[in-house]
Amino acid sequence: MASRNYGWELLAASLTITLALIHVVEANSEGDALYALRRSLSDPDRVLQSWDPTLVNPCTWFHVTCNQDNRVTRVDLGNSNLSGHLAPELGKLEHIQYLELYKNNIQGTIPSELGNLKNLISLDLYNNNLTGRIPTSLGKLKSLVFLRLNDNRLTGPIPRELTAIPSLKVVDVSSNDLCGTIPTTGPFGHIPLQNFENNPRLEGPELLGLASYDTNCN
Repeated sequence: MASRNYGWELLAASLTITLALIHVVEANSEGDALYALRRSLSDPDRVLQSWDPTLVNPCTWFHVTCNQDNRVTRVDLGNSNLSGHLAPELGKLEHIQYLELYKNNIQGTIPSELGNLKNLISLDLYNNNLTGRIPTSLGKLKSLVFLRLNDNRLTGPIPRELTAIPSLKVVDVSSNDLCGTIPTTGPFGHIPLQNFENNPRLEGPELLGLASYDTNCN
C-alpha cells in the first residue's frame, strides 16, 4: 500500500513539474514575442530598456502587466516616442487584453496576426504612421470593445468582418485614406459618423443591397 501511495506521489510531483515547465515555456514565448517587438522599434528615450530577454518571463518589464499566472495581459507604450514597425510575433500574446501603442511614429502595416489575440479588449494604434489595409482578421477578435485606428495613413475599405464583433462599442478610423462606404450593420449602427471623418475617398453609410461597399477603392 505504501509503495502505491509513493507511486501516486511521484506522479503528482511529475505533473506539477510538467505544468510549471509549461508555464515557463509559455511565459518565455510571450517574452520572445515582446522582444521581437523591441527589436523592430527604434527607442530613443529607452523606455524599453528593461525588456531583458534573459529573464524567465516579461512580467518584471516596465510597461508590461501580467495576470497571476504570469501571462501578459497588457502592454502600455502609448506616447513613448517609438518608431519602426509592429512585429507579427505580437499575435502570440494570446492572453493580452490591452495593446496600447498610440501616439508614436510606428510605420508599416498592421500585422494580420493580431487577429489571433482572442482575449483582446482594446486595440489602440491611433496617431501613428501606419499604412496598408485594416486586416480582415481583426474580425476574429470577439472580445474587442475599443478599436481606435484614427490619424494614420490606412487605405482600403472598412472590413465588413468587423460588423460581426458583438462586443464592439468604439470604432474610430477618422483621418486616414479609407475608401468605400461606412458599415451600418451590427455594432456600426451605433458608431457616430464623426469617427469616420477625414477620409476623402470614404463615402457615406452603405445602402444595403444597392451598392458595393468598396466603391472608390480602385
